[in-house]
Amino acid sequence: MARHVFLTGPPGIGKTTLIQKASEILKSSGVPVHGFYTEEVRQGGKRIGFDVVTLSGLRGPLSRVGSGSPPGKQECQVGQYMVDLAAFEQLALPVLNAGSSSGPEPRVCIIDEIGKMELFSQPFIQAVRQTLSTPGTIVLGTIPVRKGKPLALVEEVRNRSDVQVFSVTKENRNHLLLDVVAYVQSSWQ
Repeated sequence: MARHVFLTGPPGIGKTTLIQKASEILKSSGVPVHGFYTEEVRQGGKRIGFDVVTLSGLRGPLSRVGSGSPPGKQECQVGQYMVDLAAFEQLALPVLNAGSSSGPEPRVCIIDEIGKMELFSQPFIQAVRQTLSTPGTIVLGTIPVRKGKPLALVEEVRNRSDVQVFSVTKENRNHLLLDVVAYVQSSWQ
């Protein structure tokens, strides 16, 4: 049986909502859960970017609508969004790296998501690989659907023998929550 669980599906289908609900259920059942999720940032009803939110409540920008990077900074852009690599790494890396030094105690690590914006960060790519290989750690994460040019780490994750991928659809997203939680709990025990 696969140890890690990843959700995939088109943008806006409910992957992040499902991850958030699953992490709450897991925490309330006594499973140690760490990690982060991404959340849309809206202004006047219009999406202006995304934030990274850790499960401990820290928040910072992942990206914002912009026209260029500040002087002296590497330009990381996905569509209309400028990625704030420093802010992302400052929040995401500590929660991923915490598992590799936390000892033998099992835990669940939420990684929402492994996508184009996050993959500008080489330390993030290394931390994801390390987290997936850490004994006792179960990753519950999200990856985008296959579309256009393949993203190397996403395909690597999708093709790992220890990863179970669930496709989220409008039809299954409401009852998929219990399946995902049951799968993670059976891997954790």
